[in-house]
Amino acid sequence: MADKPARILLKLSGEALKGENSPFSPVSLQRICESIASIPIQWAIVVGAGNLIRGTRSPWLDRVEADTMGMLATVLNALAVQSYLVSLGQNVLIQSAVDTQLTHPVSPRHAQAALAEGTIVIFAGGTGSPLVTTDTAAAIRAVSIKADLLIKGSNVAGVYDGDPSQDPSAKLIQELTYDEFLAARYGVMDQVAVEICREHSMPIEVFNLEQPDALASIANGLKVGTRIQ
Repeated sequence: MADKPARILLKLSGEALKGENSPFSPVSLQRICESIASIPIQWAIVVGAGNLIRGTRSPWLDRVEADTMGMLATVLNALAVQSYLVSLGQNVLIQSAVDTQLTHPVSPRHAQAALAEGTIVIFAGGTGSPLVTTDTAAAIRAVSIKADLLIKGSNVAGVYDGDPSQDPSAKLIQELTYDEFLAARYGVMDQVAVEICREHSMPIEVFNLEQPDALASIANGLKVGTRIQ
């Protein structure tokens, strides 16, 4: 068992919030937020926007315009997550790289102070620039707030040695070095994000957010998916 992290940054994919026929699943939102609220550590969250729009998959939109819309969409997701967390009695601060009247500007110093007081900090707006993924934003925020661990929760259990949707014999890889991940160019996480984490020795855990007690296990120092470090 590894040391228990005191401060975790969760990269929450937009797909994790998606309903079967709508952008939001109240059931998924409640489950995720209840899990976060029940674990007494310092939580920061970077939200994606894949439940609303994905710039790389919008053939009818210019990529820069699509990414700009995606950054705004992450603010909507942040507000949705905030609403559920507040209903559970949590204090929440949203900082956004995209200026809005509903959020605060990104400030690592203020974020660290809020985290130390027990406030959950949600980062929205990606990096504020198009052509940059929210994975990269998560890596930057994790380093800037001095997180102990960056975790990426989605619908994938981790990194496999093949495509599990195409190859039933594909096996989950439990541990990888940054260099091994980058050399193999695994698609489960953005290469730039992993490179930033490598440069700053920020460990990464890629895991399935739907796995029961996954967040609690990680908070207790257990590895539940693929650890990259």
